[in-house]
Amino acid sequence: MYHYALEWFVVLPFFFLFLLHPCHVFAEQSTALPTLSVVGQKLIIPTRQASETVYTGSEITRDGIRLQGERASTSVHEALNLLPGVNLSSSDGYGLAAEQNDLRIRGVPGRLGAMTVEGVPNYGGNPIGPRDYLYDMENIEAISVYKGAVPGDIGTGVGSRGGAIVLHPLWPQKDAGLQFKQSLGSHSYNRTFGRLDSGELLETQTRLSGSYSYTDADKWRGPGELGPRHNTNLGLAQPLGEHAEVKLWYNHNDLDQHLYRPLNFEEIRNLDDNYRKDFNEELSGNPTEDVYYYQYNRGSYRNRDLISTLTFDPSDVLHVSVKPFYSKEDTRVLQGNPAKGALVQQRNREIERKGVIAEVRADLPGIQTVAGHHFESLDMDIFSRNFAVTPDGLDYRGMGILASGGTSYINSPYLKFSGGSGSFNWQAGLKYFHFEDAAADGYVTGSGPDFDLKPAADLSRSETTYDIWLPTLGASFDLNPSLSIYASYGKNFIRPYAYMPLVNLYNTHRETFQGQEITLQKLFDGYAMERSHTVDLGARYLGEWFDLAPTLFFARHKNLLTTVYDPRVGLNYQQNVGEATGYGIDLEANLYPAENITLFCNLTYTVLTYDDDLTFAGRRVDADGRQVVATPREQLRAGIIWTPGHFEISPMLRYIGERYADMEHRQRVSSYTVFDLRGSYTFHNPGIGEQIRISLELNNLFDRRYTAVIDELDASLAGATTFYPGAPMTTILTASIQF
Repeated sequence: MYHYALEWFVVLPFFFLFLLHPCHVFAEQSTALPTLSVVGQKLIIPTRQASETVYTGSEITRDGIRLQGERASTSVHEALNLLPGVNLSSSDGYGLAAEQNDLRIRGVPGRLGAMTVEGVPNYGGNPIGPRDYLYDMENIEAISVYKGAVPGDIGTGVGSRGGAIVLHPLWPQKDAGLQFKQSLGSHSYNRTFGRLDSGELLETQTRLSGSYSYTDADKWRGPGELGPRHNTNLGLAQPLGEHAEVKLWYNHNDLDQHLYRPLNFEEIRNLDDNYRKDFNEELSGNPTEDVYYYQYNRGSYRNRDLISTLTFDPSDVLHVSVKPFYSKEDTRVLQGNPAKGALVQQRNREIERKGVIAEVRADLPGIQTVAGHHFESLDMDIFSRNFAVTPDGLDYRGMGILASGGTSYINSPYLKFSGGSGSFNWQAGLKYFHFEDAAADGYVTGSGPDFDLKPAADLSRSETTYDIWLPTLGASFDLNPSLSIYASYGKNFIRPYAYMPLVNLYNTHRETFQGQEITLQKLFDGYAMERSHTVDLGARYLGEWFDLAPTLFFARHKNLLTTVYDPRVGLNYQQNVGEATGYGIDLEANLYPAENITLFCNLTYTVLTYDDDLTFAGRRVDADGRQVVATPREQLRAGIIWTPGHFEISPMLRYIGERYADMEHRQRVSSYTVFDLRGSYTFHNPGIGEQIRISLELNNLFDRRYTAVIDELDASLAGATTFYPGAPMTTILTASIQF
């Protein structure tokens, strides 16, 4: 306690010093206020889609992305951590630990939300949801985030219950340019990034861009590395006469990493003793202990994405776009599984997605109309392989059960209208989502030495169709040029997920289920789409000296994937039967008291509680009215951007309130506050290039030890959750040059 009190004692005077300084400037210049123009750095601004008249989301600008530091260079989620209502808990300090972080938007896991690049969805399976580690963020112009209602023309892939994230690519520029950046940091962090823009070629007006990055770092606890990560991005923009243009965007990401070891609740209760506990560096010869060998706990992630866009404007009022896309994922994750004895399991994902999004927009007097259709075919083979730990290494013991098979299809037409009169603006939309989930044949592993697969009818699943109508409605009113109020309603969803846990549980207790004539298909009959109804009421004031954007939100969540008890077999498993209610307030606030000072404070208060008690193992669990697992009620992001001359100095704090790791609130995880400090110096027109920037960042400045990630499903009992501690202080030095 003394250590944390000392942090506040040291830092608070620093913050108040900046707060008092601009107030003094304000007082001295009060007589000049009518003519004084203060320009601050806009980190978060309102955003809206093309043809939309109602602001419904928030956009993080390039300054906002850059302010998050190096960890936002390789992770989309890290770049979002500035927003109110968004809580990212990460197991490392560099944004490199793929799928070992936890993003929540208004309490809902980000894996249940959408992420798109130029409107094209990015997602996968096991786990479901977006892959946030695929892009170099230097190639992203801005990020739009929709936390409540999602306008109908925004791509949602397989779901939007956890919000929608829209990445706006930095397309090839009209002026030729070269950017190079080199970063070095603690724990052997090393990142090299370069981007080249051809500029507009004179005869054809072709624009090209290409970038490459290499990133690597040692894990901050235990043996192993968080790399190497290789990323290549290529862009093309080609005008086709005066009214048409074609663009191509290709992203290739290869990542190899060793995993961090999850801790249990007793271990995080004694975090000082277990803070650096991780996988074993050496083999012991004991198979039950060697499942924790670090080389048996690692992953390789391969992703290729190609997006093409063809836009055509046949008239001033009619705009047509066609976006064919292709995505390929090949991932192997090796993890020791002590619950299955001395076995190491390899989780495999082979995912191929092909599709097209076609859209027509008409800008008519007083009303804008958008009509489109998203079609996609999806081949998702998800399976596991088992290996025994032997003195000679890993020995194959057969393949696990396929979680998916065959080709699934998405068909999603949408329609949106928007318009306005004077100070009043409105929008209304309707999307239909139709998902054909492919049938999957079941198999069991035969005996050794070949461990051939044998068909098993009770493990097969039939083709299933899920569909849902998704209306949205919004309106805003401008009270004056600076102040507006707005309201929106939207229905969001997520298609069924978490197939592998159900398949593995059935396979483990197959004889028990067979004794009750229960097939795997009967368990999957209890799966349905999660859905939510959200309402936002807000205001936005965009002034010369300050911006203020409070938003009240309310949500009802239905069909949540929840663990239930089946007395026929005496087992717990998941079904879509849960309900929850959420409400709260997001607050974005920026203050510009002087030309070179920006203060920001983004605050969130979230209540997300279960609507009913639940039943586990024959007993009723007191869950009604309790905060949903891993969801803090209070969150705060605050900081200052001070730019004296060529310097930029940015102290910031992150506060996360207490959370619980189980529905009954028996496992309390303490709140924490982390301070970061970033500074840079920029040389303008230094003689070599247009600009050189040298920056230094200190994350977790006071080396605070805290529990970052609570890894669970929304409904967890005590003992079913694992944890990851947050990274210690990390130091990163970066030099960048732009020609």
